[in-house]
Amino acid sequence: MIIHVVKSGETIDSIAKNYGITTEQLIQDNGINNPNNLVIGESLVISIPETTYIIKEGDSLENIATYYNVSLNQLLANNPYLSEREYIYPDDLIVISYNKKGKITTHGNTVANINTETLIKTLPYLTYISILNYTATKEGEIISYYDDTGVIETSKAYGVAPLMLLTTLTIQGEADIRVDFDILLNEDFQNKQIKNILTILKTKGYFGLNLSLQYISLSNFQLYQNYFTKVTNRLNDEGYQVFVTINPNLSEMDNEVNFQKIDYSLINQLAQNIIFMSYEWAFNINPPSPISSTYRIKVFLDYILNFIPPDKIIIGIATIGYSWELPFVPGISNVYYISYDKVNNTAFNFGSTINYDEISQTPYFTYTTEDTLNHIVWYIDSRTINATLDLITEYNLKGISIWNITVFNPQLWLLVNSQFDIEKIII
Repeated sequence: MIIHVVKSGETIDSIAKNYGITTEQLIQDNGINNPNNLVIGESLVISIPETTYIIKEGDSLENIATYYNVSLNQLLANNPYLSEREYIYPDDLIVISYNKKGKITTHGNTVANINTETLIKTLPYLTYISILNYTATKEGEIISYYDDTGVIETSKAYGVAPLMLLTTLTIQGEADIRVDFDILLNEDFQNKQIKNILTILKTKGYFGLNLSLQYISLSNFQLYQNYFTKVTNRLNDEGYQVFVTINPNLSEMDNEVNFQKIDYSLINQLAQNIIFMSYEWAFNINPPSPISSTYRIKVFLDYILNFIPPDKIIIGIATIGYSWELPFVPGISNVYYISYDKVNNTAFNFGSTINYDEISQTPYFTYTTEDTLNHIVWYIDSRTINATLDLITEYNLKGISIWNITVFNPQLWLLVNSQFDIEKIII
């Protein structure tokens, strides 16, 4: 696997020729909507399969999978376009295998009303899926928003374990810290909530619970720890796994990475897996900065590995970007969400060159609109994703968690699938 950064004068044809692959493969692997709109500084993933096969008359995916002793899921992961087809055609080239360097656990967050085609296209790459559909309220009640039965059943059909994601966030991502403390300070509320959780898990057929703890600090950690102990012991007794998602709230000032120095030893003993990630929503009030930072993550990992073994740690990847108005004035300047599939089009339309910050391992570019408003865009690209995957190997971590999977990112899954065997715990 190679990551190519587009240079001035290059075309999609010249890049494909340089690596000895077809233009069609390059376009397909990277989800390129307009091959004529390459941007200087844009990154492309060049995949190098270990084994390929040319489809013949009378072939079926099932027969091909049997012949090569691979799963149907693996064929769909190696060739994601197949999930959009009803038939396969003679002379089509499909990827049978890649030369992998290890195993990885993958976790994806989604909403219950995710587009079915996007869900089916993504499931071959997942071990677990958490469904953001439940908000904890005061007095132990739980609000649900959509019917999640279809996502749960479809996930299981693809060997993916569905988790009930419980937060105090609304479906729009609005937080209410008061609800957290209403629960933390009242055992009756906790007991009622646990009863409601178990009812949902049993009724819906969830594999377990992913409990989101977004407001942990040194001052309140003992309360969270007591609450989490109670929830985990009760659910484990009923045969359910319990994951925890913790927002580490990483920040940086004067080259110093800041976060709460918490002893996670007991959380480690209780949780099946611990996910460290923040939820990135369509709104953002922070000043312009990298969406992610490999440097910050490394500093954080060096700390938490004192309390949690690496094979329990899952780190987050946010497939999102933001465009800030400049000069940025907090509370006044607009900040716009920008999706993966629109980033390069925006850069192309405004004639921008994409730059890359080596410390955070994230790309950025600037542009000026017709009304002379300046903007800066920070986002995640294949280099950022691959830097995170390198951390998985370097630290021998459990895996990655994606926020979120409602938009299919072909580069992300190509990078994961071409380098790692994806763990499946449901056969």
